[in-house]
Amino acid sequence: MKLPRRALPALLAFPALARAAGFPDRPVRLVVPFAPGGNADTVGRVLAPKISEVLGQPVVVENRAGAAGNVAATAFARAKPDGYSLLLGSNGPLAVNPVTQANLGYDPMRDFAPLGLAVRTPNVLAVHKAVPVQTLAELIALAKAQPGRIACGSSGTGSTAHLAIETFNAMTGAGLQHVPYGSGGAMAPDLVAGNIQSGMTEISTALPLHREGAIRILGAGSAARLPVAPDIPTMEEQGVHGFRAAAFLGLVVPVGTPPEVMAKLAAALAAAVADPPTRKRFEEMGSEMASAEEATPAGFAAFLERELTWTRAAAERAGLRPS
Repeated sequence: MKLPRRALPALLAFPALARAAGFPDRPVRLVVPFAPGGNADTVGRVLAPKISEVLGQPVVVENRAGAAGNVAATAFARAKPDGYSLLLGSNGPLAVNPVTQANLGYDPMRDFAPLGLAVRTPNVLAVHKAVPVQTLAELIALAKAQPGRIACGSSGTGSTAHLAIETFNAMTGAGLQHVPYGSGGAMAPDLVAGNIQSGMTEISTALPLHREGAIRILGAGSAARLPVAPDIPTMEEQGVHGFRAAAFLGLVVPVGTPPEVMAKLAAALAAAVADPPTRKRFEEMGSEMASAEEATPAGFAAFLERELTWTRAAAERAGLRPS
């Protein structure tokens, strides 16, 4: 018997629908494009158990560090779009590298499909304990009185912290002198030792040192004071209006992943973001949870557009060109 032509699309779609209905039937891989022990790795390992619980399959974290996330992102762009590979995307591979590096092996807007934002970890501006300032206004005044003499460390040229320093300079005229390191963790010992007077880094790196009295956090690049550190004012409330700087982390999949599979993965991520114990763990680290809208594919897509706009402007201020 000959099937009606209108029945063919439904039959052709049937295998994909069947696969989606049974998804997942084996472990899912979560690629973290950085080394173990850092902020991204911690976030991935906190999210994985909850996502696993929702999906009913193990979610295995796989660290693949190198070239500011490019190694993992380039390989991930060629992964099979079946939902069994997730990438924990961050500022570097999703926003900074496409703006500051030429000839990338991937295009995040073309090769990746967003599932949802998970967290933002605000950057903070901190000084060595011996620097005679207690507020951002005092630091700005000191820096202006000593042009070119106040060094400010970051996790590297082109990093989110570097772009935040350049944005801070543009908004305040402070003229902090950027000193790049390989990571926030590598910068911290020099700040504690007083080899540099100040540093811009994630609050998860700086807060323990602030509590020990080794450094002094002057301001946070968050929208509001963080519950984990209510004594630390935002830069906004100290007169640096509109200043925001944070490392973000969210999930993407390869373009071409079936919509039904994406929906299941997005729902699992949203459940993890909404989970009270998970939220408490992240908030104790100083992170801000994504909103319910940001934790959706559409919300994360809109967030990434805004992040790219900010990154392009900050990179231009820093004089960074694709190379």
